[in-house]
Amino acid sequence: MTDQVEKIAAAVLYEGYVLWPYRRSSAKNQKRWTFGGVYPKTFSETSGTNDPWLMQTQCLVIGDSPTVQIKVRFLHVVERKVASFHKVEGREPGAGVMGRLEFVDELRIGKELYLAWEEAAEREIVVSGLKLTDLEAPMRTEISIPEGSEGELLADENGEPAGALIRSWRSLEGSVEVGAEPIREGLFRLTVKIMNTAPWNGEDRDNTLRQTFVSTHAIFEVEDGEFISLMDPPEELAKLAEECENSKTWPVLAGEEGDRSTVLSSPIILYDYPKISPVSPGDLFDGGEIDQLLTLSILSLTDEEKEEARATDPRVREILDRSESLSEEDLMGLHGGMSGSEMPREQIDPFEVEGLERPAPQSIVVDGVEIKSRSRVRLWPKGGRDIFDIALSGKAAVVEKIEQDFEDRILLAVSVEDDPGREMVDMPVLGHRFFFSPEEVEPLDG
Repeated sequence: MTDQVEKIAAAVLYEGYVLWPYRRSSAKNQKRWTFGGVYPKTFSETSGTNDPWLMQTQCLVIGDSPTVQIKVRFLHVVERKVASFHKVEGREPGAGVMGRLEFVDELRIGKELYLAWEEAAEREIVVSGLKLTDLEAPMRTEISIPEGSEGELLADENGEPAGALIRSWRSLEGSVEVGAEPIREGLFRLTVKIMNTAPWNGEDRDNTLRQTFVSTHAIFEVEDGEFISLMDPPEELAKLAEECENSKTWPVLAGEEGDRSTVLSSPIILYDYPKISPVSPGDLFDGGEIDQLLTLSILSLTDEEKEEARATDPRVREILDRSESLSEEDLMGLHGGMSGSEMPREQIDPFEVEGLERPAPQSIVVDGVEIKSRSRVRLWPKGGRDIFDIALSGKAAVVEKIEQDFEDRILLAVSVEDDPGREMVDMPVLGHRFFFSPEEVEPLDG
């Protein structure tokens, strides 16, 4: 697997892991684990939600006798508890320090703050050496991860016990099923199913997430064959590509442009050969991030906000440390990292970043109709027909806010009406936001 594929896969794995402003107290971080969830089957079938217990990828492979490797990766929710240490008096000299642990919501030891929250462990299942000619009867590989826990002792400035972090995780069960249907000589339809069959005891959705495969995605690699792009297939294979059934995932070609040996099956919409910006300083976890804007926002946090963010998650601590170590030259290098003519459809909401707001009108007129917050519009993208343009074209949407960017362009921040993320909680900021120019919308009200 190339470094480019590895970087994209890591970005998919941690998409939405923790969002700006990276603090436990932030409302939009109270609902995490929203991408690529594969839930326990019993929960999925009885809860009345749309949460799936199965993720299926189908794609086309050409070759006389191709061999594939399937790598499935996901996050496993880990509960992190914080305990304070209380010494027990009256021990005999030389008996060592004895005491008891008491669970608390937060603990301060010297200058360090520790918070109870959730983290995630990376899980990976690899199935290799599979000849497609041998897979008419699907092959199944079991997923079995036992429950467990581990402790981390916290000491004070004198090296004496002062507390502990207790991390625990539940068991996970499921399977990866790989099958291949020969369509004609030298052409196969590859099917990969990822299924969660962990026992479920009737808990609510938040607790069920601890037995869910989170941010699930897969990487397929082929030898002695090639994958066919489902986005841009050859004309003679277009109908077969359209018939591929993909559930809760979008398979795209990955790696260097023109390479057809690798497919990334992602729970978020991507395009063929997705890439990480070469000027990106590292993972920021926030969906549709703009590295310069988000990095500057991180640096603008107060000392108290940075302290809480560092205590929220060890990966957030890395983001803060990395951002604070960037030189002025590094920050300037982030400016203009995107191609000049392209405007991201999905990006951080500029009006959420303190000190970076831009004045914008409360309403505008499009085709003789006043458009303002909560107006309904239909989207007609006029961009380069990338994957977002294709997916959003003709969709009904709601204007959440009118924005003005730093080049004085007027943009409409919209949420798509049939996006399940909009209804996740009664807070629109937690849904997906997309940005369109006034010329790209058609009024539906008035």
